[in-house]
Amino acid sequence: MLTFILRRLASGIVLIAVISFLAFVLLYMAGGDIARRILGENATAETVAKKAESLGLDRPLLVQYWEWLTSALTGDLGRSFFTGELVSVSVSGRLAVTLSIVIGATLVSAILSVVLGVLAARRGGAVDGTIQFLSLIGFAIPGFLIALGLVLVFAINLGWFKATGYIPITTSVGGWLSSVTLPIVALSIGAIATVAQQVRGSVIDAMSRDYVRTLRSRGLGSTSVVYKHVLRNAGGPALAVLAVQFIGLLGGAVIIEQVFAIPGMGQLTVKSTTLGDIPVVMGLVIVFAIIVIVVNLLIDLAQASLNPKVRLS
Repeated sequence: MLTFILRRLASGIVLIAVISFLAFVLLYMAGGDIARRILGENATAETVAKKAESLGLDRPLLVQYWEWLTSALTGDLGRSFFTGELVSVSVSGRLAVTLSIVIGATLVSAILSVVLGVLAARRGGAVDGTIQFLSLIGFAIPGFLIALGLVLVFAINLGWFKATGYIPITTSVGGWLSSVTLPIVALSIGAIATVAQQVRGSVIDAMSRDYVRTLRSRGLGSTSVVYKHVLRNAGGPALAVLAVQFIGLLGGAVIIEQVFAIPGMGQLTVKSTTLGDIPVVMGLVIVFAIIVIVVNLLIDLAQASLNPKVRLS
């Protein structure tokens, strides 16, 4: 187990290095005249050149990347070209906001997906057909349309939740719930549709196995067989899909945060990419890459704990 974890962490470090280099190259190629963008169109060519020199933008690409990488290894991700704020401060201040929404959506998706997937697999017939139909609708409708519909109905018309903004949980638990409920629901619907289908298929497949018939022949009830044995074997594929959905939810949060005006990493990503703020974008790339690697590692360990027959390799 320890060898597996160390090997995955080592490969993760290599992956982060490759991703960071590719991201840096793309930003360098698409960045345009960043110094001109900072100073404005009325700045003289001489002033722009001095600004580019002070930011290090006049140096070769590989030199710039190497300097960024050596600083990043010490924990220094640099400062924003436009605000001068430390990248670590900018990102950390918004990371908790985004993760609270994404983790909340993941938990809601996991619970409802298991309930709906098992219900569809056990009942079949009209129940199964209805759940599959609703899943198809949830999968087909874009997340931003769902978000807009939720705002219109539950925030504007009914006034049950906040339409925009974010209240930290340290300020008010009730206010925090009011500000994150609709974003979590908007993010969850598509994930529930996908994971529920995977749970349904895995449960149906597991229930057709010989061990299930054996357990039933020994007098175990259907509920006990499903929740104590079938779900344990069907959980692996569902966890894999849920991990993919978690990563997808990070991307979906970019749009959802724009709709609800939430000051998370999605908002910062859009703004920084539009401006060509290379240090901030690179900081975001590194954070997203680390999250993805950690999530995949945790899913592998969870699958091994659910099914001891799974060999970590």
